[in-house]
Amino acid sequence: MKHQTLHRLVLDNGIILLLTENPTADLIAARLFFKDSGSRWESPEKAGLSNLLATVLTKGSKQYSSAQIAEKIESIGASLSADTGSDYFAISLKTVSTDFAEVLELAKEIICFPTFPPLEIELEKNLIFQSIRSQMEQPFNVAFNQLRACMYGDHPYSFSILGTEETIHNLSRSDLEIYHQSFFRPDRLVISLSGRITLEDGRRLVEKVFGDWEIPSQGFPVFSDGTIAVNPCQKVTIQETQQSIIMLGYLAPSVKHEDYAPLKLLSTYLGNGLSSRLFVELREKRGLAYDVSAFYPTRLDTSQFVMYIGTAPDNTDTALEGLRQEAERLCQVQLSTDELRASKNKLLGQYALGKQTNAEIAQLYGWYETLGLGVEFDAQFQESVTHVTSEQAQSVAREYLRAPYISLVGPKEVMQDFQD
Repeated sequence: MKHQTLHRLVLDNGIILLLTENPTADLIAARLFFKDSGSRWESPEKAGLSNLLATVLTKGSKQYSSAQIAEKIESIGASLSADTGSDYFAISLKTVSTDFAEVLELAKEIICFPTFPPLEIELEKNLIFQSIRSQMEQPFNVAFNQLRACMYGDHPYSFSILGTEETIHNLSRSDLEIYHQSFFRPDRLVISLSGRITLEDGRRLVEKVFGDWEIPSQGFPVFSDGTIAVNPCQKVTIQETQQSIIMLGYLAPSVKHEDYAPLKLLSTYLGNGLSSRLFVELREKRGLAYDVSAFYPTRLDTSQFVMYIGTAPDNTDTALEGLRQEAERLCQVQLSTDELRASKNKLLGQYALGKQTNAEIAQLYGWYETLGLGVEFDAQFQESVTHVTSEQAQSVAREYLRAPYISLVGPKEVMQDFQD
């Protein structure tokens, strides 16, 4: 995207404003992040609270009903939604520039004065129940939930963002109000804008809309993160499925660690696309995989490096050994010059493609600021990837990819051989 000018400033009430000027299209996208929020700050008995809040936040405010909010958004062809993740809570906006002030005012109303109507809460709870039950029928999700619980113990990362049927059933309107009062405050808000708007206009508008929002007198809540004990183990779930799902998981560093970029590169090498190592070796050459890949999520705390394969039940043993061998190979054999160059090109190319639209730009810079990395991390990450060597990649593999946590899901006649 051309003609970008990025600005960062802090308002008097602590709001951080990021603004990327991009006059090429008559659009403005905004991403409003609340730092130190999301499922990472939930207790086990309140798992799923931030996700429930995201579903009901737009369903009623002091001035507007759910139907009126929807009508106002639709009448001008804008979009407004809320979502949450492990390390954030965010509100997304997008509209033509002439309507942006109106949509931002509506966002302020929803953020600061939600009413959490009881009927809307029950409706959203029922929808979440359906999503949880649906996930329990999907072997991949069963395997991943099992792996995550095994790896993270009592740390909040072990919970599904959706929560469980029990925790969702027990959540109350009061829980939503307490969470909202605790985490929604101006000194935790990052507003990231991208589009046809100048710094002067953006600052004036944000100060007009949010400038009277005062920092509350009470301190920010402190939550225990729980503990992550390094204890690689194997877990098995019997499910009558057409295939076995095998996952190998390794505890891996957070986004703030110096090994983040090398591990992102290894994840790309192993599992990104039809030319990736796992796809070529385990699917194309050996015919073991219906689906095979690797991923390494960006996390504020300890992350996970995951390799997985979906295979015919009769191939479970062979596929598991194949995944193990590929992880071990990274520890024993350095990437060739061609492999290293191709992986860097793929990772950096896809990274560049991921920040083409105003919404993507607002997301990226707001996300980095929310994680405490600063907008300069955009350039730092690309520079770090460029300088990764084969020796460094091998060293990082030896550090993290030695002893996996293993999660297996499949039919009884196969899985009983893997049970203790």
